[in-house]
Amino acid sequence: MQKTFCFSLIRSALILGLIAALMPANSQAEETAEDGFVKLFDGKTMENWKLAEENQDAWHVEDGMLVCDGERCHLFYDGPLQPMKDFHFRCEVMTTPGSNAGIYFHTKYQAQGWPKYGFECQVNVSHSDPKKTSSLYGVDNVADPGVKDNEWYTQEIIVKGNHVQLKVNGKTLVDYTEASDKKAFSNDFERRLNEGTIALQAHDPKSKVYFRNLEVKPL
Repeated sequence: MQKTFCFSLIRSALILGLIAALMPANSQAEETAEDGFVKLFDGKTMENWKLAEENQDAWHVEDGMLVCDGERCHLFYDGPLQPMKDFHFRCEVMTTPGSNAGIYFHTKYQAQGWPKYGFECQVNVSHSDPKKTSSLYGVDNVADPGVKDNEWYTQEIIVKGNHVQLKVNGKTLVDYTEASDKKAFSNDFERRLNEGTIALQAHDPKSKVYFRNLEVKPL
């Protein structure tokens, strides 16, 4: 009886030790995927994200998604991985009919207005703006991204040096190389590759868009 009891104690200790040893690895795996991508959004809160000061109720978290549904407001990544220079960003996006949004990169926090710095990867399947999803807005525009409203698609943004690729569902829609002598400012907006953060755009109260599985890999 005593031997059986001792054996049970030893077995329990070994199991607990194994669980303790595995816990840090499992926790890390939740943050960093095997391919080197790191999660930017925990699916539950806006931790590491910072809202602009205007119309903050345009953004909320719902069932593992960041959802924009309201007046103009930008949501800036404010976590430890910024500033980002060379990186591979990816996320899943779903638009609703007539919606407009965007994903800015190489931008900076701004309390109000349209972001002055960086570039916008357009999010728009059926909005009246002819610049559609995966356009490098105002620089290299896409007329037909090949996706539909109310369906998830994967958007990728890859920046390395002066080269940008925008992909939808693995297909390259924009392949842009910035000239070394590119003019920095245009109508008070600086559209030039440099470094910065990611920002998601709530465009207008008729636009409801969903984002999930936001990840980035530094290059």
